[in-house]
Amino acid sequence: MEAISARGLKRSFGETLAVAGVDLDVAVGAVFGLLGPDGAGKSTLIRMLATTLLPDSGDAEIFGISVVKDPKAVRPRIGYMSQRFSMYPDLTVRENMDFFAKIRGVDKQERQTRGAKLLESMGLAEFADRQAMHLSGGMKQKLMLATTLMHEPDLLLLDEPTTGVDPVSRREFWHILQGLHDEGKSVLVATPYMDEAERCTDIAFLDSGRITESGTPAQIKAKVPPGPEEPTMESAFIYLAEKREDG
Repeated sequence: MEAISARGLKRSFGETLAVAGVDLDVAVGAVFGLLGPDGAGKSTLIRMLATTLLPDSGDAEIFGISVVKDPKAVRPRIGYMSQRFSMYPDLTVRENMDFFAKIRGVDKQERQTRGAKLLESMGLAEFADRQAMHLSGGMKQKLMLATTLMHEPDLLLLDEPTTGVDPVSRREFWHILQGLHDEGKSVLVATPYMDEAERCTDIAFLDSGRITESGTPAQIKAKVPPGPEEPTMESAFIYLAEKREDG
């Protein structure tokens, strides 16, 4: 069984085709990177997998459960982190984590235990009583991830979690993701950053709502002809895009 198995996912907004019949498989325990430019359809695809947006056609299974036929059964298994900061700005870090975990049905004792552990592991313990509005960009992203993890989901769906965050915070965030990977969590992360793609176990390029390339980072870079320098993910992305344009 895959963490994600999608077939023919399609979604339009008016006359704009955002996702054009995507097939996607994400193995259990993978850190799967979804790459593509703005407007490629990454957010729309993730929202369909997160059951916040219904596909026009096609379906996806999360650990064997259909997002179309049984979205209520899917939601406890996933943690969805959107691009937009969605915490309450006037609540503290601790209060936000407690509030959203309570909504998810986590009992009081577990909320306290998990909250303390997550605050410590993410370097937020000393900011637990700070209002969310007064956090830096990097700390806001850590708070959103900590809140997403409070109900212990098996699959994380992260929509460009480090966009606009400083390089140090980006590295810290990916260090946390590596720890989750080591614990066996499955992760689908959308990113515009090629250096982050190198940290993934598998990647797929999404362009105009279609997956154009997929594989491990090594497999993608191996598609570039030999040259004087080792290919990077960025050079591979450029080469493959130019190759598609040439026909």
